[in-house]
Amino acid sequence: MEQPDIPTSKRKTPKVGVKEVEGIVVGRDKKVIPPEEVFKLAQIGCKDTEICDWFGIDGNTLRYNFSVELIKGREALKQSLRRAQLSLALSGNAVMLIWLGKQYLGQQETPMNSEATQPLPWSDD
Repeated sequence: MEQPDIPTSKRKTPKVGVKEVEGIVVGRDKKVIPPEEVFKLAQIGCKDTEICDWFGIDGNTLRYNFSVELIKGREALKQSLRRAQLSLALSGNAVMLIWLGKQYLGQQETPMNSEATQPLPWSDD
């Protein structure tokens, strides 16, 4: 049986280069990880496992060496989302206005009567 033709790259010989990376040396195999890249990946919402896979390191190594960058990146993501939500609300998006009102102002769709929150009287009869 004949093997199907497997397409090959148009480039016959790949170009190889050297790149210097500045960062923190981690792990047994001494990988160099730039803290800015960890921050950027956390900032776009990558999970620890995804960041570990990207750099080829263990989760404990990541959290031990880059906990500050992970926290700051995730906080930056939250701030970006809040900015976008507020921008939508202030531009007139009614759904976002209602949601933010509930979250930040304690507004409710059904107001509660203060009398209705009182417990019913107890009787032993």
